[in-house]
Amino acid sequence: MALSKLKFNSFNVTPTAGKTVGFNSNADGLEATLSGGSMTFIKKLTASSSGTLSFVDGSASVVLDNTYKEYLFTFNNIHPEETDRNFTVNFSVDSGSNYNVTKTTTFFRAYHGEDASAGTLEYASGSDVAQGTGTQDLMNGIKNDNDGSGSGYLHLFNPSSTTFVKHFVSVTNIMQDNTQSFQANIAGYCNTTSAVDAVQFKMSSGDIDAGDICLYGIN
Repeated sequence: MALSKLKFNSFNVTPTAGKTVGFNSNADGLEATLSGGSMTFIKKLTASSSGTLSFVDGSASVVLDNTYKEYLFTFNNIHPEETDRNFTVNFSVDSGSNYNVTKTTTFFRAYHGEDASAGTLEYASGSDVAQGTGTQDLMNGIKNDNDGSGSGYLHLFNPSSTTFVKHFVSVTNIMQDNTQSFQANIAGYCNTTSAVDAVQFKMSSGDIDAGDICLYGIN
């Protein structure tokens, strides 16, 4: 069967720009068959010697419900008040009254020195959680030197589900010991079928001196 060569100008693509397209019954027409996804900004919290940064559904215009099936937190230049501190996360099912959701996680890391030394990829068993309710490390050993900080992101999937556990994935990078690029890869799940309606970030001790966290909904 021979294929016909069609001229681009014979199609009316204006109604379908930015969407998946298909043929319709018109001689020169296309139709949108599926709308594209989007990332919607919800809330930004900026640290200033802050003990915690908490996103609670329904509080201060925060959305953490079934509006979106995936939520994204971005971390920008998180700077600790004290040196060699870990940046952590925990979750709540009671609107932030308690951040103690049971979690099982895995943690591996890669690091490389400015002088090309210590190139390593390894599992970090001391930073994972096995059915624990404490915080989960996201960045380990951030220096509080003037130029020290960490950045990255965390994806939380379908937190409002009352059927399934709540999966999350995080990737972060810090300058460790002033001489190394240190990447952490974390994944796990909140082992609860209750809706997760609040997420809290804090340092292992001391305050979050500076930096910001943004929350987005993805559909």
